[in-house]
Amino acid sequence: MPAAESISVFDIFKIGVGPSSSHTLGPWRAARFFLQQLRDKQQLQQVVSLSVLLYGSLAKTGRGHGTDIAVMMGLLDEDPVTCDVDAINDTIAQLRSHKTMRLGGEKTIDFDPATQLVFLVQESLPYHPNAMSFLLRLDTGEELASTWYSVGGGFVQQEGVVAAASDQVQLPFPIDTAEQLLHWCRKTGLAIHEIVSENELGWRPEDQTRAGLAQLWSVMQECIYKGCHQEGVLPGGLEVKRRAPALNRKLLHEASYTGFDSWLKAIREGGNGFTYTLDWVSCFALAVNEQNASFGRVVTAPTNGAAGVIPAVLFYYVVFAGGDDPVKINQFLLTASEIGSIFKKGATISAAMGGCQAEIGVSSAMAAGALTESLGGTQRQALMAAEIAMEHHLGLTCDPIGGLVQVPCIERNTMGAIKAITAAQLALQSAPDYAKVSLDTVVKTMWETALDMNSKYKETADGGLAINIPISLPEC
Repeated sequence: MPAAESISVFDIFKIGVGPSSSHTLGPWRAARFFLQQLRDKQQLQQVVSLSVLLYGSLAKTGRGHGTDIAVMMGLLDEDPVTCDVDAINDTIAQLRSHKTMRLGGEKTIDFDPATQLVFLVQESLPYHPNAMSFLLRLDTGEELASTWYSVGGGFVQQEGVVAAASDQVQLPFPIDTAEQLLHWCRKTGLAIHEIVSENELGWRPEDQTRAGLAQLWSVMQECIYKGCHQEGVLPGGLEVKRRAPALNRKLLHEASYTGFDSWLKAIREGGNGFTYTLDWVSCFALAVNEQNASFGRVVTAPTNGAAGVIPAVLFYYVVFAGGDDPVKINQFLLTASEIGSIFKKGATISAAMGGCQAEIGVSSAMAAGALTESLGGTQRQALMAAEIAMEHHLGLTCDPIGGLVQVPCIERNTMGAIKAITAAQLALQSAPDYAKVSLDTVVKTMWETALDMNSKYKETADGGLAINIPISLPEC
């Protein structure tokens, strides 16, 4: 069996800031990596001028996705995991007003975003639609350029830099495909989450993995809770009203409660039945992606645009299906991450490469497989559920109105979550031998569909709803 690409659970799940993993978090991380390179070469203090060029999809939908804001936050060396998200607007407003930047928090340079952060909407680079270049001049007169690609899910690659084989972690169970995953499960008798847990030991001790998973779940919970209580209109000019708070109040019949635990108790005691549960799953997903759309902190799962699916399904499992146990929650996340990594290796998790099937479709498949195993399904049933979920997202386009991650993106998270639960139930009630399509086949089909898809349906806002809804958005 050939050596597989090493992807950790914390590569698939990243804590970051919305609204987009490829257009916000990726450029943000690229800017910080670029800064570190300047420090390593002792060049940061030599910088006298800097410009940033955005190409392709980053240029076409960058304003709606906050790419310019992300780049500037990255160049300021703010950490998307820990920065004060409530201070982002003020920070950027001061930078625009003063037209200066404290590069890396160390070196003050002149920087006017209006002229030095350029959206090249008619230009693309061949490697990937999400490209950006940093152009700088040093006090020695030397001019340098560094090009980066945001390849989906917050992953970034520098042009001309190939990871050395020695950089890859050697895993006890190398996996590129679903069939390879199933091979190891058959050979060892281990569940999917147990295989993943063993592989994670290649990066860190088990207690560190548990702590990291707990942090992911904490951010997901906080995001849902905030989203269910944050009233208002989403930024960007589309005037989309937040719906999660009103739905939260309606479902709880205006019940009073104090704090997160009291809220969960109110949900459990507030009703029962299919409709009640269904409405809560939608509310959870809406809450996350309304937070995401307003530069809130979310967990990329596997992308920001699809960040609501996994938390909504996991919350469903915790609140309504007996999953309120840290061990069970960790197992859910581990299984989901492995399914996401299979899609990344065999296809893409970038909407700019594959349309929304690569985001909502992948997240729905991840959630379906994880939920199936969590509810007692076999490894084959879990992979069957993942296949069912993706099969019914094939061809889904990415056509964000105004380049904002709002319409139809937010509602699509509710649909992805519901499809995941339905796929899990179908798989649990079926013999895996019934399946006519394997997960590997649907991954291959998704990639072929992505290659055939017209570029205007790949996060460019050049087609679909984006051109059929007449709107006028502000330039900044």
